[in-house]
Amino acid sequence: MIPDPAHQSDEQRLRSAAEQKLDESPLSTPAVTHQELVHELRVHQIELEMQNETLRSAQNALEEARDRYVDLYEFAPVGYLTISQAGLIEDINLTGSALFGCERSQLIHKRFAASILPCDQDRWTQFFLGMKQYQQQGRMELQLQRCDGSHFCAQIDCTTEQVAPVDNALAAAAGRPGKVIRAVLVDITQRKRAEEEIYQLGFFDPLTGLPNRRLLYDRLKKYQAVSNRNQQYGAILMLDLDHFKTLNDTHGHDVGDQLLCKVAAELLTGLRDGDTIARLGGDEFVVLLENLSVDRQEAAALTERVAQHVLMVLGRAQQLDTIEYHNTASVGATLFMGMQMSIEELMKQADLAMYKAKEMGRNRLRFFDAAMQIQILEHAALEAALASAIEREQLQLYYQPQIDAAGRMVGAEALLRWQHPERGLVSPLDFIPLAEESHLILTLGTWVLDTACRQLAVWARQPGFEHLTLAINVSTRQFSEADFVADVKAIIARTQIAPQRLKLELTESILINNVEDIIAKMALLKAEGVRFALDDFGTGYSSLSYLKRLPLDQLKIDRSFVKTIHQNSNDAAIASMIIVLAKTLGLGVIAEGVETSAQKDFLSGLGCHNYQGYWFSPPLPLYEFELLVQPGVRSDIRTRSHP
Repeated sequence: MIPDPAHQSDEQRLRSAAEQKLDESPLSTPAVTHQELVHELRVHQIELEMQNETLRSAQNALEEARDRYVDLYEFAPVGYLTISQAGLIEDINLTGSALFGCERSQLIHKRFAASILPCDQDRWTQFFLGMKQYQQQGRMELQLQRCDGSHFCAQIDCTTEQVAPVDNALAAAAGRPGKVIRAVLVDITQRKRAEEEIYQLGFFDPLTGLPNRRLLYDRLKKYQAVSNRNQQYGAILMLDLDHFKTLNDTHGHDVGDQLLCKVAAELLTGLRDGDTIARLGGDEFVVLLENLSVDRQEAAALTERVAQHVLMVLGRAQQLDTIEYHNTASVGATLFMGMQMSIEELMKQADLAMYKAKEMGRNRLRFFDAAMQIQILEHAALEAALASAIEREQLQLYYQPQIDAAGRMVGAEALLRWQHPERGLVSPLDFIPLAEESHLILTLGTWVLDTACRQLAVWARQPGFEHLTLAINVSTRQFSEADFVADVKAIIARTQIAPQRLKLELTESILINNVEDIIAKMALLKAEGVRFALDDFGTGYSSLSYLKRLPLDQLKIDRSFVKTIHQNSNDAAIASMIIVLAKTLGLGVIAEGVETSAQKDFLSGLGCHNYQGYWFSPPLPLYEFELLVQPGVRSDIRTRSHP
């Protein structure tokens, strides 16, 4: 579009006319006036000034951009490095030099590998060679050393870049021509620590530092696959510390934790390389033995040697705070090869074997076998049947008379019996321990207490029965219940019995834990009129200092002393001591398990005048027992038989 001359300025019209003349006569030089030349020069001057201003603005913008780049480069939150083909640091920003804790000048032309810890040197060499020859980009983690000698963990991201050749021979010799590696360096020490903490929490026991159940199962699963290929047997040892609960309850959990840590340390020093020791929780530890043998017998023999070594190590006396503690453990073992059984099944087998070791007396090893599995299944079936025995009215009380020196029946002990529809009369030795392992002992104990009190209420209305006392056994777990005193009071109130006719028999083991609580509960019931006997006296853990504080009415000489009392001087001495102690404390005394006249006569000579045992009568069902309580009937009734 041609501009309209009417709207042009004088200078523009002049320039346009001059350009037109030049176009028409390019070879001629137009004649111009002096004023026109001055004007032309001024125009060019203005144009040059405008161009200079544009250049200055561009230069300022470039300098500002360069400053921003320098700031971004130098003070970026990550380190930037340029590494030559020879592995030298050609350039590094301020953040990078700060990561290494030294001046930039100390790092330039220094080998980057010199800052890498020996554990990662080989990895870096392989990575660096690969970057130069094949890769365009790569990432790895390195352990680096600062100038002050401290260490940090870094992540380095590298990019290979081709640079223009340099004619300078010295620069070429230094490796600058060709390729360089641009690297981004990030300190990930805190992140790695956090990851390690998460790993520790997820796979290791916080108290002992041993692998936990999760890590054990992972290693066991991996070894099952290995064992399936190499046909080498492995083994699991299940360890449980004996009487650990007693240590915790008597000396506190801090002392118990000390023992657990010492046990962990002992196990770590006593096992083979490659074996795993884990803590499942509480006082249970598991040892995984790998690559034992292709022969089962040889594998079992090696497992036994390891287990016996563990028992020996754990049997050493340990100094815990101010006490010297003699620890023992029970160990269950099971062998396996391949993946024929699940991990849960293997653990269950080792666990069953461990409990069998406890039943056999503790501080020993027991291998799992098929017979044990059958026994456990029967045990579980019996427990299930026992749980429904009360509602099916299969339980009943038997009564064993208690006789005085004149042959009079002064009371009885109520003993629980279970009339199983298929197994017949089940011995208390079979189902009472089973009940004590579960909550069932509380249900059974309440049933026995309620049934005994209701029977006392019936006898109180029958001539010849109203004077009888009735003793029942109370388990440690039942007596430890917070509501036990309230439950006894409620049953007494509901049945309206004379409380002094009820005698609760406690074993010495009840005094191991919470003695003050036991004494307080006994005192509350004693205030109601309930009587107390200490059963199996002399076989447990009684302290005379506690004994004198207990509101007892009677000591019971255990049958283990009575059995050979007339033949064994030690048993006679213990029985005599119990009798003298009872008299000194103002307590009654009764001997259980009296089966012969010789035993009865010997006890009488020592001063014991109350007896219970088969010499007088076995435990009898209610109907047969009541037949004994007749005017004129004495201990000669002992010869009666019962089913």
